[in-house]
Amino acid sequence: MYFHGTSKVNAKGHLEIGGIDTVELAKKFGTPLYVYDVALIRERAKGFKLTFENLKVPAQVAYASKAFSTIAMVQLAEEEGLSLDVVSGGELYTALAADFPRERIHFHGNNKSREELEMALKHEIGCIVVDNFYELELLNSICEEMKMSTKILLRVTPGIEAHTHDYILTGQADSKFGFDLQNGQAEDALKKALTFEKIDVLGLHCHIGSQIFETTGFILAAKKLFEKLHEWKEAFSYESKVLNLGGGFGIRYTAEDEPLPAAQYVAEIIEEVKRLAEHYSMAMPEIWIEPGRSLVGDAGTTLYKIGSRKEVPDVRQYVAVDGGMSDNIRPALYQAKYEAVLANRALEKADETVSIAGKCCESGDMLIWDLPLPKSDSDDLLAVFCTGAYGYAMANNYNRLPRPAVVFVENGEAKLVVRRETYEDLIRMDISLKQKINN
Repeated sequence: MYFHGTSKVNAKGHLEIGGIDTVELAKKFGTPLYVYDVALIRERAKGFKLTFENLKVPAQVAYASKAFSTIAMVQLAEEEGLSLDVVSGGELYTALAADFPRERIHFHGNNKSREELEMALKHEIGCIVVDNFYELELLNSICEEMKMSTKILLRVTPGIEAHTHDYILTGQADSKFGFDLQNGQAEDALKKALTFEKIDVLGLHCHIGSQIFETTGFILAAKKLFEKLHEWKEAFSYESKVLNLGGGFGIRYTAEDEPLPAAQYVAEIIEEVKRLAEHYSMAMPEIWIEPGRSLVGDAGTTLYKIGSRKEVPDVRQYVAVDGGMSDNIRPALYQAKYEAVLANRALEKADETVSIAGKCCESGDMLIWDLPLPKSDSDDLLAVFCTGAYGYAMANNYNRLPRPAVVFVENGEAKLVVRRETYEDLIRMDISLKQKINN
């Protein structure tokens, strides 16, 4: 079994994370429980930032907070000197509540509302990534109404496809995101934006997909962007101050995954951008990237208590846990794969193969198919690795299941950063038919 970060097996044969026995964490905070290895998040952040710093390349490493957005996580990103990528008013509100430096907040999204754009302008965030002509016109109108200026990037689709699942491809031509670089949309957007007095076009942004295990896609995207920027320099005397190549850096979920070290992604991107800038006799742009999953994904482990068991003779053994698609919808949504161990019996050899079922009333609520484990009993503790990205972020209350608590562990200390929802929380927004409503 491959352990991430500070995860290891202690003298009791229990899984330990951040110097704390996971069995004790489950006793104190209950299950399901999201546990984050803070030291590993810090290590990942430094892996991206230090390469830029060592090579003396101006850059911003923005944490893509859609992967996991809480006040504590945003504050941790700030501690590590990261910028922050938000994609909604709610994520922006979280960033503001965490007192994150506003000049380092970048606002994404393909359908930002008037209210969200007004909120971004009111708080003078660092950059708005404009996704379409509707937004460009709306933003300009709001800037004029509020008598405020803003900085933007134009999100473009360079026509580069990453080797990943179709559901999370975003860089190809047929995408709901961005101005197409090939059919003239991006050029039309630039020409229009350059006429707006209150909008400063910092440069271009692209995002070619997720779970990318090589640098080829980023290099091809950079080439496409520079080819167009060279044309625009000749035609409009426009030079991009910023080139944002997005995120999508892969992590290891299972033995099949072989991601590159963060430093290698960064070094090869820098080398190519430098080469292209020299080739086209252009000023070296500031490079922005947006790691999300690659910062928090393998730092997260979800703890579950094992419950019922069902045997289908000569077919399958089902073992159920006290969570499922309500706290990790990725297996149901895009057949994501995970590895897991019995946290309280982590050194014992597997003597059966089981499939881990969630407790939601859906046949598709299966967390892991065909997992080798020691024969488990009810109340054993299952630890599912690499759930730090899009677990809590996509958690839901299907079947009226309360969402789990979140705990940060580091250097032998555990800190509750999101409390467990209660049944009272579930009905807090409900209004009884017997209740009179004051309009």
